[in-house]
Amino acid sequence: MTIFTVIFMLVSWIIIYRLKQINAKGPKTWPLLGAAIEQLMNYDRMHDWLVEYLAKSSTIVVPMPFTTYTYIADPANVEHVLRTNFSNYPKGDVYHSYMEVLLGDGIFNVDGEMWRKQRKTASFEFASKNLRDFSTVVFREYSLKLSTILSQSSFINQEVEMQELLMRMTLDSICKVGFGVEMRTLAPDLPDNLFAKAFDTAQIIVTLRFIDPLWKVKKFFNVGSEATLDESIKTIDDFTYSVIKRRKAEIKEAEEAHHDQKKMKHDLLTRFIELGKDPENCMTDKSLRDIVLNFVIAGRDTTATTLSWGIYLITTHEDVAEKLYLELKAMEQDRAKEENVLLHQYDIDDEESFGKRVMQFAELLNYDSLGKLYYLHAVITETLRLYPAVPQDPKGILEDDVLPDGTKVKAGGMVTYVPYSMGRMEYNWGPDAAEFKPERWLKDDFFQNASPFKFTAFQAGPRICLGKDSAYLQMKMATAILCRFYKFNLVPGHQVKYRMMTTLSMEHGLKLTISRRS
Repeated sequence: MTIFTVIFMLVSWIIIYRLKQINAKGPKTWPLLGAAIEQLMNYDRMHDWLVEYLAKSSTIVVPMPFTTYTYIADPANVEHVLRTNFSNYPKGDVYHSYMEVLLGDGIFNVDGEMWRKQRKTASFEFASKNLRDFSTVVFREYSLKLSTILSQSSFINQEVEMQELLMRMTLDSICKVGFGVEMRTLAPDLPDNLFAKAFDTAQIIVTLRFIDPLWKVKKFFNVGSEATLDESIKTIDDFTYSVIKRRKAEIKEAEEAHHDQKKMKHDLLTRFIELGKDPENCMTDKSLRDIVLNFVIAGRDTTATTLSWGIYLITTHEDVAEKLYLELKAMEQDRAKEENVLLHQYDIDDEESFGKRVMQFAELLNYDSLGKLYYLHAVITETLRLYPAVPQDPKGILEDDVLPDGTKVKAGGMVTYVPYSMGRMEYNWGPDAAEFKPERWLKDDFFQNASPFKFTAFQAGPRICLGKDSAYLQMKMATAILCRFYKFNLVPGHQVKYRMMTTLSMEHGLKLTISRRS
C-alpha cells in the first residue's frame, strides 16, 4: 500500500466522520481530538460559546480527548443532577485532581463523608448569630474604608479600578471573618499583597487544566504554567500556615491566662480550631488550611466579582441607578425617624462633613434594614442571573444515567450545568432574558424568588451555598453605601469582558470615574 493510498484513506475517513455530524446539535468534533480544537480556539469566550450552542439545544455533548462533557441548561436536567440523583453526580476524582493543589480536601472539593462532615459543621457556624453580627460589623467597616478611598478619588477627579478595590475589600473582610486577621490591603496607599496575587494566579492556572491535556506532563517536569502554579501555592501556604500557627498560639495563651471563653474571637478559623480539639474531628493544620482557603475563594472572589458586575450594570443603566438611589434615600429617612436620629446636613464638596454623613448612613444599615431593601436585593439577584460568580460547575458521573430530556450520560464523563448560559436562555426567562431588568424579581414591590434549579447562582440541592445569606449581606451593605453617595461613569474606551478562571472576574478590571451624590 503506497503512502498516497494511506493518505487518501485517512482523508476519506475524516471527511465521512465530519459528514456524519452535519445535523449534530453540539460543536463539530475530530477523530481522537474531539472538540478540543474548537474549545481551545474559543477559550477566551468559552461562556458565550456555550450560550450559542445551548440556545439551540438545552443539552449539548462535547467529546474531549480523555472524557466527554455534557453541558445542561434545562432546569429539569439541573434538578436531576443536583437533587434527584445527587449521589450519582459527585465532584468526582477528575475535578478533585484538577483543584486539589489549591482547594485540597476543603468543602468545595470533596464528596461523601468528608463533605457531609464539613457541611454539617459549616452550616452550624453560618447559622450562628454571633458570626452574623460579627460579619455585619466587619462588612460595614470595610465598605466605609472603600467609601473613603472613593471619596478622595472623586475629590481629585482620579480614575479608579473598581474591581481591584472590591477584591481588596472582600479579601480584607473574609480574612477578618475567616482568619481574624487584618490584611490592610484596602489601606489608602493600596499596598501590594503577595497572597492575593498568588491566589489569582493559582485560580487561572487550575481553570486552564480543564482543557489542557498536557498539564500533568508539565506538572511532572515542573515547567510552564505548572511551575508558576507551584510557586503561587507556596506563597499561599506560607501565609495560611503562619496564620494558623499564630492563632493556635493566641488561643493557648488565652486558655493559660483563664480568659473568658465568651470573649473568644468569632472568626471561623478560631471556631474550627476549637472544634478540632475533639479527637473525632481529626483536624490537622492541613485540614484547617483547606477549610480556610475554600472560604476565602467563596468569600472574596465570588462577592467581589458580583459587586463589580453589579456596579457596571448600574453604571450602564441610569434608570436602575436612579430607582436604587431613591430607595436608599427613602430607607435613610425612615430609619432615621425610627431611631429618632437627626441626619447631619452635609456639603458634598467638604470631605469631613461628607464622610460623617456616609458613616451615619452606614450605621443605619444592619441585617434587618438591609433585608427590607427589595429593589437592592433585586438588582444584586439580577446581576447574578446574568453574571453568576461561578459561571460553570462540572460534576462527575459515577454510573450510566439518562437525564429527564432523554440524554444518555456515561460513567466516567462529566456533566456541567452552566449558570451563565441558563440566565440568558429565552426558554428559561422569556424573550427579555438577555436584558438587565431587576423588576422581573418584584411583585407588588416585594421580592419573589425563583426556583434554585432555574436561578443556579448559589447551586441547589444538598450542595446549595451555605454562605448565601452572608454574601447577600456584604453585597447589599457595600452596594447600599456606594450607590447612595456616588455616581459612577465608565472610563471612555474601557473594555469590559470576563477572564477565564474559576470565578467570573473582569479581565481588564472596571475603570470608572466617580462623582458624589447629595
